Amino acid sequence: MSRNLTRREFLAGLPGWFPFFWRRGRVTLGGVRWQVLDRGRAGTRYVMIHGNEETARRVLKDHMRQYPGKAYVVTGRARNVPFEGGVLDPNRMFSREGAEKNLRRLNPQWSAARLARALDQLDRLRPQLVEALTPPPGGLLLALHNNSEGYSVTDEVPISDEVSLAAPASPHEFFLATAPEDYAVLRTSPYNAVLQWRRPADDDGSLSRLAARRGVRYVNLEAGLGRFDRQREMLDWAVARLTPDRPHRK
Repeated sequence: MSRNLTRREFLAGLPGWFPFFWRRGRVTLGGVRWQVLDRGRAGTRYVMIHGNEETARRVLKDHMRQYPGKAYVVTGRARNVPFEGGVLDPNRMFSREGAEKNLRRLNPQWSAARLARALDQLDRLRPQLVEALTPPPGGLLLALHNNSEGYSVTDEVPISDEVSLAAPASPHEFFLATAPEDYAVLRTSPYNAVLQWRRPADDDGSLSRLAARRGVRYVNLEAGLGRFDRQREMLDWAVARLTPDRPHRK
């Protein structure tokens, strides 16, 4: 190799090389520990937020081996994360109102003063996490979740602005979008889809509620636990039609 040719330039000239680099790291954001998978500049952010949803973890990591973007994967293996000596559902921390409901439910032994201190701490920590997850202008935030017998698209229908039940026999697999333009695409898919742009009145502290309030393009991809092939198929379908991202050449 010529001394005037950098390693990056050399690799970029190899057949099949895609000029993005795979970077991994671990960060603490919002009081939660994350693995960060960064594969080049792209307008897509990904998040896997519940540690016990192992299929979503596997699907996202597999996806990130091929596609550009940045993914935040929670490192724990439990649904709830330790917080201030108690526990918190990390998908109920995106507003003070929602976090308060969740902390009261999960930590009934806490005094009012202890609850207030924890909420104040979340208020200080939340902006950094929200900034990390927010995609650049025009970009998309994609969340991957797994569900079980107790939750399906039927739970979201009553609080949605629009609904498309293209696969009523598979209620555990569906998309939840916060942008009407994304929903317009997803409703053409062979999968169930709902739009929650304005309808939900209560604030449960979820990332989808925050995205809807802020006008962020957000899509939640739900699939049954263990349904790896189905969830990967749905993710590929959505990315191909909602983002300009293309797979890395191998």
